[in-house]
Amino acid sequence: MIEILKPGLETTVQDWPGRKGHYNVGFPPCGALDSVSLRLANLLVGNSLNAAGLECQFIGPHLRFTQDAIIALCGADMGATLDGTPLALWQSHAVRAGQVLALGSATLGARTYVAIAGGIDVPPFLGSRATYTLAHVGGFEGRALKNGDRLPIGPAGEARAGRAVKPACRPVIERGRATIEVVVGPNDDWIDEAGQARFFVTEWRLSARSNRVGFRLEGPDWTFTRKAYDKAPENGNEPSNTIDHGYAIGAINLGGQTPIILMNDALTLGGFINPYTVISAAFAKLAQTRPGDRLRFVALEVEAAQDLRRAQDRLCGEESLS
Repeated sequence: MIEILKPGLETTVQDWPGRKGHYNVGFPPCGALDSVSLRLANLLVGNSLNAAGLECQFIGPHLRFTQDAIIALCGADMGATLDGTPLALWQSHAVRAGQVLALGSATLGARTYVAIAGGIDVPPFLGSRATYTLAHVGGFEGRALKNGDRLPIGPAGEARAGRAVKPACRPVIERGRATIEVVVGPNDDWIDEAGQARFFVTEWRLSARSNRVGFRLEGPDWTFTRKAYDKAPENGNEPSNTIDHGYAIGAINLGGQTPIILMNDALTLGGFINPYTVISAAFAKLAQTRPGDRLRFVALEVEAAQDLRRAQDRLCGEESLS
């Protein structure tokens, strides 16, 4: 068991790739926003890549272990300590029964992932242990952790302390800004030429009104083609309104004048356009951004986006460890 002494700001049980195949009945995939960090942490402790771990957001938890364990932390730097001794990221560590792992406020990045050999053994829901707090399902009782919670750990396989992710294979977390790749579409033809150019030259500010459902962006107003105005009344009053249609994870959803990047817990459909879509390989960078950070967007062809995803998946393999 792991005992929760302090829960942190919002610590949830997540896995990878999440709850796939159920979007059509209203359940998004959920899962780790930065799946690279979770997958690498799982590799370090000998777990399968889809084992459940903890996603710690901005301020991490304090955890007491009731049994010996092998753990690893990857992602944001939260100044982790084990019984007061600093604990390095991107490495596996031995923990003795009774010791306390303490994470503080993130000083670089936004989300830290904690993997424990054996994984967090909560019951799966629709094939995944990922927490979906809006529906109160998955994870630990369908919610963020609270003081006094006790998390069960599964049987550990081959795990040892002292393994590390090679420095060249560790994702780079930039301070204060990030460049995020997108593909154009599906509703780019609603935005006029000036609006399209403005989107790519603007440094958008990540709003504090962001969460696992959507990352809100602050920036200039959008301008539209005639298609946004010459439409039937059932499309809605706003230029960005359209008849309800399906949303993709990563779609940049234009609610009025506010672009919202739809994240892992996003709703399945709605009545606003989606001019661009963040590629899946950019989510690890996006997940480590903080409110106030500046985001620039660059367009890729679909084939280039697929190549980046393949390269990222290869990174999450044994060859990245020493």
